[in-house]
Amino acid sequence: MKKYKVREYINKLKEDNEIESLNMCDDILDIEINYMTYNSNNVDFDTMFICKGDNFKEEYLNSAIKNGAIVYVSEKKYKVNIPGIIVKNIRNSLSLLSDMYFDFPEKYLTKIGITGTKGKTTTSFYTKYILDEYAKENLKKDTAIISSLTTYDGIENFESHITTPESYEIHKHFRNAVDSEIKNVVMEVSSQAYTKKYGRLYGLNFDIGVFLNISEDHVSPIEHPTFEDYFSCKLKLFENTKRACVNLDSDYSDRILKCAKKYTNDIITFSTKDSNADVYAYDIMVENDGTHFKVKTDKFDREFVIPMPGKFNVENALAAIAITYTLGIDSKYMYLGLKSAKTAGRMELFKTKDNKMVSIVDFAHNKLSFEKIYETVQNEYKDRYVITVFGCPGGKAQIRRKNLGEVAGKNSDMVYITADDPGVEEVSKISSEIEKYLKEYTNN
Repeated sequence: MKKYKVREYINKLKEDNEIESLNMCDDILDIEINYMTYNSNNVDFDTMFICKGDNFKEEYLNSAIKNGAIVYVSEKKYKVNIPGIIVKNIRNSLSLLSDMYFDFPEKYLTKIGITGTKGKTTTSFYTKYILDEYAKENLKKDTAIISSLTTYDGIENFESHITTPESYEIHKHFRNAVDSEIKNVVMEVSSQAYTKKYGRLYGLNFDIGVFLNISEDHVSPIEHPTFEDYFSCKLKLFENTKRACVNLDSDYSDRILKCAKKYTNDIITFSTKDSNADVYAYDIMVENDGTHFKVKTDKFDREFVIPMPGKFNVENALAAIAITYTLGIDSKYMYLGLKSAKTAGRMELFKTKDNKMVSIVDFAHNKLSFEKIYETVQNEYKDRYVITVFGCPGGKAQIRRKNLGEVAGKNSDMVYITADDPGVEEVSKISSEIEKYLKEYTNN
């Protein structure tokens, strides 16, 4: 991996008009940066230290200098004994600098970005399974994935805790993938990643951008102030993609398609309702071994099987088919990949031997996801006594408490409200707020 000089990093920021001022002498300009970090506890010699975060303190910079930082990047000028690069937007700058530090790995990857209120993780794994089947038979490397469930880049493989990581981590995973000779990377794209507050995808362009669906979510004082802001941030994916895949079954599909056409002429549509879609699913049937459906495109017309229940998972499978269709993958790999695909915590079924009790485990956390699950229960498990166990996170997306409470109340015989990442909020407070919206649907 090539190392770059301070001067080259400055020029990179200048190209994007991110430099506010420079506080340094010429001697530093031709020194190569050995390491880059925003963690003061993780500093090596000749480090470029990034001062980021709402809670950043000058003591972190002093600690970094003590441990080997030779230049800092910040929106604020500090009175310290190392040179500083003062920038207009530290989040944008971090993304640009990280890309250069990891020697522009995205140039060697096919990057697939998937956004939507629900289905991002399942679609990401469906796509990975298909591409891995293709790779297996053609002696190629498997597919990297950056999702809210798992991150795998050929070197690192761990359980994820956020949908879209910091830009530095994204470019690090890209570099690991390139060094592992991986060609494809699938990643979930959150609305928050495109906000000015986080800017985690600044300067990054996808080869394929996928829009699954949209419904009201993530509206809170610390996330998106309005649904329109949430929707607009999701649509920014199209500003940064070469080719687009659009779900015609989504609410606001006309607006989504119009936005996609504004930025690219290379668009593949998919649908379970509109036979004019480029990728159209029909004859959807639930059987013992999973959900069967047929898909028609201009290249094939054949049956597929997914081992997960729910018509909404057919939409996720269609998205994966549309993605791999765009990449020119043969339908036999689509079939093999989807038939074997599994995603932990996504419509996982557990049954008693006599089939009298069925448990469905799903990480559903918004109104659309809840509605789709209950739709599946009503269609595939009719006349069952329905018990729901769920909670809502603390400090964000407070509208979920109303939405999930109402949806669960309408569709359940019994509801247990429990903790779900409450953060600094009291679980009892969150549960009481949910309960308010349940009451009109319950007798006690």
